[in-house]
Amino acid sequence: MLNNEVMNPTNDYIFRRIFGREENKEITKGLISAIIGKEIKKIELNESRILEKDLRDDKIGILDVRAKLDDETIVNIEMQIVQNSNIEKRILFYWSKLYYSQIKEGEDYNKLNKTIVILIADFELKGLKELEKYHTKWQIREEEYKTKVLTDVLEIDIIELEKLTNQLKEKQIDKKDKAMLWSLFIKNPERVGKEEMRENEDIKKAKEELDRIQADEREQELADLRMKHIRDTHAVEEYGYLRGKEEKQKQVILNLYKMKMKIEDITKAVELSKEEVEKIIKENIITKQ
Repeated sequence: MLNNEVMNPTNDYIFRRIFGREENKEITKGLISAIIGKEIKKIELNESRILEKDLRDDKIGILDVRAKLDDETIVNIEMQIVQNSNIEKRILFYWSKLYYSQIKEGEDYNKLNKTIVILIADFELKGLKELEKYHTKWQIREEEYKTKVLTDVLEIDIIELEKLTNQLKEKQIDKKDKAMLWSLFIKNPERVGKEEMRENEDIKKAKEELDRIQADEREQELADLRMKHIRDTHAVEEYGYLRGKEEKQKQVILNLYKMKMKIEDITKAVELSKEEVEKIIKENIITKQ
C-alpha cells in the first residue's frame, strides 16, 4: 500500500475517481450541497475519461470535477495540494472562462447561468491567513453596503483543509456541519467515524468507493503517477520563481554598485551578507572589465 497522501482524496486523481464519475453522482451531489448550503435535487456530471496513457505521459493538467445542477447552475470543483503563485487570480480567471463559455457570440446574456467555482486547498492561502474561517464564500459586494450583492451569478467557495485541521486541535468536530465532515473526509477519511457516516449516507458511500480504489493495485500506481507529476510540476515552477527572484536581486545590486553606493549600504538594501554582495559584483562587473 502506498502512503496515505497518495491514496487520499487530496490527490486530485483519487478525488476525480470518487466525485467525477457518473455512477457516483449522488455522492457528488451530497458534497456540492454541503459546500454551497443548498438542497440539490439532481446533477449532471460533465464526465471525461482519464486516459492511463495521458497520465503516464504527463499530458493531463487540472483534474477538476464539473457539474450542472437542476437549476442550471454550473459548478466546478478543484482539488489542490500545492500553493501556486497568484492562485486567487487564477481562480477568478477560471471562473470567467466557465461563465463566458456558456454563450456564443451574439447570443443573449440571459442565457448565462450562475457559476460556482469551489477550490479545496490542502494548505492555507497566503492571502487569507488573517481569516479564521476554513470555508469562505466570495461574491461581488458594494464597498460601503456590505450586504448588497451586485449579482448572484458569481460565487467562489474556498476550503482550506490545513486551516480546518489546525482549528480542530482546539475544538470538537461539529457533527451537524456537513461541509466540515466532507472536508475532514477529503483531508483524512479516518477522521470521520462510523457514527458520523451513519448520519451521512453520502460520506459513507464515498468512503466505500475510496476503499475499493485503495484495494486496486492499478489505481495505486496511477495515483502515484499523478502525485509524482504534481510534485515535479510544482518543483519546476518553484525553481523558475526563485531563479527569477535571484536575477532581479542581482540586477538591483549591480545597478546600485554602478551608482557608487557603498557595499555596506547595498547589503542593507538587498538583505544579503557583504560576502554575497561582493561575490555578485565580482562575477558580473569586475571580471568583465
